[in-house]
Amino acid sequence: MLTSKARITAIGSYVPEKKLTNYDLEKIVETNDEWIVKRTGIKERRIADRDEFTSDISYKAVTNLMERYDQTVEDVDMIIVCTLTPDFNTPSVASLIQAKLGIKNAGAIDLNAACAGFTYGLYIANGLVTSGLNKKILVVGAETLSKITDYEDRTTCILFGDGAGAVLVEYDEENPSFISSHIGSEGDKGKHLYCTNLSNQMFEEELINSHKIVQNGREVYKWAVTSVPKGMTKVVENAAVSLNEVDWFVPHSANLRMIESICERSDFPIERTLYSLVDYGNTSSATIPLSLDQGVVEGKLQNGDKVLLYGFGGGLAQAGLLINWSL
Repeated sequence: MLTSKARITAIGSYVPEKKLTNYDLEKIVETNDEWIVKRTGIKERRIADRDEFTSDISYKAVTNLMERYDQTVEDVDMIIVCTLTPDFNTPSVASLIQAKLGIKNAGAIDLNAACAGFTYGLYIANGLVTSGLNKKILVVGAETLSKITDYEDRTTCILFGDGAGAVLVEYDEENPSFISSHIGSEGDKGKHLYCTNLSNQMFEEELINSHKIVQNGREVYKWAVTSVPKGMTKVVENAAVSLNEVDWFVPHSANLRMIESICERSDFPIERTLYSLVDYGNTSSATIPLSLDQGVVEGKLQNGDKVLLYGFGGGLAQAGLLINWSL
C-alpha cells in the first residue's frame, strides 16, 4: 500500500470549442463514420486553434477548477504538467501557467510519460506531499495532439484530440486519497508508438513523419490488453482488496475496443468504467482527468468511491493508482 497524507481536493477541465467529427474526417482521408465507430468508439474530437497551445488549455482547465470549487491557487507550491505536446522545449508548460496564474512561490516541472502521464503525475504529487516537501500541488494533464497528428495517416488521425484536466493535491493526513499503485515501463517496445524530436532517427533509418505521431496500433493493442489487466491485479493486491470492491475503473481512453477487451480479460464490468473518448477522442495524458470530470458532472462519482486509475501508452509506460474519491 502507498503511504499517503495527500488528498485530491478539486478538479476542472477544458476542451477547445472546435469539433472534428467522423464526417469531417471523411473529407480528409479514406474513412467513414461507421468504420471509425466500429473500431474505436470515437464519434468526434476537439481541436485547438492554430494559436491555442497546451499552456492555454491548461490555464483554462485550472480556471474551471477554481470557479467550480471556489479554490485559490496562490498558495500552490508545486505545479506538475503532464504532457507530450509542450509549447516549447523550454520554458516548460508548468512555468508558463505559473506566470498566467500569478503563482509566486511554486516549483514548476513538465512530466512526459505520454498517455500514462497523469497517473504518474498523481503518483509523484502524493510522494511530494506525503514526504512533507510540498503542501499543495497542481497536477495538470493536457495535450494539443492535433499539432503532431499526421492527417494523411488514416490509422492515427481518427484517434487523437485535444483537451486538458487539472486537480489539486493537498496535505490531508486524516483523509488521504491514495491507497496503492503499480508502475512500470517496457522501453524496448517504444518503437511501436513514437514522435520524433529534432533529428532523432533512433527508430527509423530515414527520418519520416518528422514531428508527427507514428504508431503500430496492432502491437500497442496487444501490449495494452495483456499488460493492463495484470497491472490492475497488482494494484488491488497491493491494497489487499479485490477488483469487486472497486467502484469505478478509469483507464486511459485510447480506444473503446481496447477498453472492452481489458475489462473482459480482467472480469471488470464495462458499466462501471469511465471513459472520455466518445466525444473527445484519445487526448493522451488528458483522457483520465477528462473521464473523472465527466463522472463528477454526470453524478456517477460519489465521495467514498474506490476508483482505479490506469494510464498506459508511449514509452511503453504504465501507471495504475487506486484512490479514494473524496472532494
